[in-house]
Amino acid sequence: MQHSAEAVPAPESQALESATRKAFRRLVPLVMIMFVANYIDRVNIGFAKDALEADSGIGAGAFGLGAGLFFITYAIFEVPSNILLERYGAKFWLTRIMVSWGLVSAAMMFAHNEWIFYALRLALGAAEAGFFAGVIFFFTQWFPNATRGRANAALYSASTIAAVIAGPMSGVLLGMHDVLGLRGWQWMFLIEGLAAILIGVLVWFRLESQPRDADWLSEQEKDALTTKLQAEEAERLATKQEKAPSRWSMLRDPQMLLFCFVYFAAQLAQYSVTFWLPSFVRDIGGLSEFMIGVIAVVPFAVAFFAILAAGRISDATDLRRTVLGAGFVLAAVGLVAAAITAPVLAVVMLIVATVGFKVAASSFYVIPQQYLVGALAAPGLALINSVGNLGGFVAPTMMGQVQERTGSVSGGLIVVAACCIVALLACSLLKYVSPSRTTAPVTASGTATG
Repeated sequence: MQHSAEAVPAPESQALESATRKAFRRLVPLVMIMFVANYIDRVNIGFAKDALEADSGIGAGAFGLGAGLFFITYAIFEVPSNILLERYGAKFWLTRIMVSWGLVSAAMMFAHNEWIFYALRLALGAAEAGFFAGVIFFFTQWFPNATRGRANAALYSASTIAAVIAGPMSGVLLGMHDVLGLRGWQWMFLIEGLAAILIGVLVWFRLESQPRDADWLSEQEKDALTTKLQAEEAERLATKQEKAPSRWSMLRDPQMLLFCFVYFAAQLAQYSVTFWLPSFVRDIGGLSEFMIGVIAVVPFAVAFFAILAAGRISDATDLRRTVLGAGFVLAAVGLVAAAITAPVLAVVMLIVATVGFKVAASSFYVIPQQYLVGALAAPGLALINSVGNLGGFVAPTMMGQVQERTGSVSGGLIVVAACCIVALLACSLLKYVSPSRTTAPVTASGTATG
C-alpha cells in the first residue's frame, strides 16, 4: 500500500483528533464571546453618533476623526503587545487586554466634548491593541493547519453575532434617557464596558496558553497535538531556502507588504459600512431607534453563515486565495451598487458588501499563518493587523469628510470599492506553505498552489 510507510499510527491519530475536538469545544466558544465584547465596544459609537452630536456637539467630521483615532494607537501598540503576549502567555495578556479596554470603554460615558472623545478613543486603541492578532497567534499554538481555517472563521463569525446583538441592545440602551440622571448613550458605554471586564475575569479561569497547560487533555492528547504543530512548523521552516526577515526588517519583505495591503482593504470596507450602516437605515425614514438597530443587524446575520461556509471550503479545498478573492468581488459589487441606489435598495446591497468583506477578512489570516515561521509569527501577525487596521482610521475619517462636504457618502463607497478591486489583484500574488499538500512541488519562496 502506498501510504503504509507514512501513515500515522491509529492511536496517535485518534489522540490528535480527540485533542483538536476538545480544544474547539473548550477554547473557540470562549474566544468567540471575547470577540463579541471586543466588536461591540469597538463599533458601538456608530449607534451613539446622533446622540453624541445632540448632547456633546460632536459633528460628522469630528465623529469620523474620533472613530478613526482608535486605530492610530491600536497600530502603534499592536506589535509590542503581541511580543508581550508571546512572553507572558495568552491567558495573562488577553485577560489584561479585556479588563483595561472594558474600563476605558465604560469611561466613554464622560465624552462630553470633542477633546474628551478624542482622548478616550486613543486610550481605547492602546488598551485593546494586541487582542485580535494575539488570538490569531494563539490559534497557531492550538490548531493544526487542516482545522485553522474553521477556527478563524468561527472567530470572525463572532463579529456578526456581535453585530446582531449590538443593534437591538444599543437601541434599547440608547432609549434609557435620564435613568438615574444618565443619558442613553452613557448607559450604553457603561454597561457594554462592564461586560468586557466580567468576560476578562472569565478568561483568566478558562483559557490555557498552550496544550501542555491544559489539564483537560490527556498526556497522549497533549503529545499528539504538540507533535503535529511542531511538525507543521518544521515543514514551513524547511521550505524557507532564503534567510527569513528579522523582526525589524519584515516590512522589506514584499509578501508582508502584500499582506498588510490586502488586510487594509478588507478593514477599509468593513469600517466604511459598519460605522455608517445605522445612518443608511435611518435614511429610509419613519423608523424607531429600535427598528433601526434591528434592521442594521440583517447584513451581519447573513454574513454569519457565509463566513462559516467559507471557512469549511477553505479548509476542504486549500484554495485560500480563491476564497479570499471571492470575498473582495462581492464587497466591491455591493459597495458600488449601494452608492448609486435608493435607500432601501442601498441597504440590500450593503448585505452583499458585508458578506464580501466579512468573507475576505475571515479567509485572510490563514495565509500569513501558513507563511510566517518561528519567532516571526507573533510580531508578524501583529504587524499585519496593526497596519491593516489603519483602514479603520481611514474609513470613518474619509466618510465623515465626504458626508460633510457633499451631504452623502456615495463617493467614499466608490473609492473603497476601487480599493477592493486592487486587493483582488493582489490576492493572486500571496504566497504560503500548505502542509496538507506535501507531495506537491514547493518553490524556493515556499509557495503552494491555491
